[in-house]
Amino acid sequence: MLIDFAPDKTLFPFEPRWYDGAGPKVHYVDEGQGRTVVMFHGNPTWSFLYRKVIQQLRGRFRCIAVDYPGFGLSERPPGYRYTSAEHAQVIGRLVDDLKLDDFIVVGQDWGGPIGMTVALERADRVAGLVFVNTWYWPAKGGLVTFSLVMSSPPVQWLILYRNSFVNFIMPRSVSNPMSPEVLKTYQQAQPSPEARHGVAEFPRQIRDARPMLERLDNDAPKTLGNKPTELVWAMKDPAFGNQVVIARWQRDFPSANLTRVPQANHYIQEDAPEAIAAAVDRVEARLLKRQR
Repeated sequence: MLIDFAPDKTLFPFEPRWYDGAGPKVHYVDEGQGRTVVMFHGNPTWSFLYRKVIQQLRGRFRCIAVDYPGFGLSERPPGYRYTSAEHAQVIGRLVDDLKLDDFIVVGQDWGGPIGMTVALERADRVAGLVFVNTWYWPAKGGLVTFSLVMSSPPVQWLILYRNSFVNFIMPRSVSNPMSPEVLKTYQQAQPSPEARHGVAEFPRQIRDARPMLERLDNDAPKTLGNKPTELVWAMKDPAFGNQVVIARWQRDFPSANLTRVPQANHYIQEDAPEAIAAAVDRVEARLLKRQR
């Protein structure tokens, strides 16, 4: 199933591109020239989330932002389970088939574990990392509680039949209110219960993706820890905007540069896209310095 929906060109002025080399038909954005930046979204978002970041970077970078199957304009294929491991496999195949090399990974929310997996499996081709309000280790504490609540039958019903992740959670997870046109675009990308199975699955994946997260926990710091890394943290994010999460990142990636964004909430791409663009520029500056 593909979504019969074309975003407003004034909001999302990018040419749609399509890839089906890994099975599901996947929509992605490919804009600009320069070093490639691959952007990974979370739940319930899609490449639209990065539109302002892309507009700020495409004059000096090649910006690729992909919609996972079940999100945005990508297909909702029969038999697809919408697991984080499947998403990483699909996007990894796209990265390989586009023959991307020496690229920067940007990941937020579920884009952290998925982007980290794609990077880990292609470490020799990754130039740098930018991670934003995310994690990559087996969930504990509040994340597990969130998973249990959001995976319960009543809340799953609300996600599927009332689009509550978009209608309720997203507006409360930004500091700067989204315009009606922007919120409508997120709503139109998840138009029916049949279209929302990917959104409903991600809360379960917080616990069910433990094997994937254990592998990242064990292998990512020692394999990717030498890459130029930027951490951009929205401090009003109730899920990740706390010192415990930040300390874990700093322990495992001690050379990473941290930028706190005090007034931004979870969907920092809506609140402070310039902070992410600036982090990509800093990674590039560090890479150029290494080449001298």
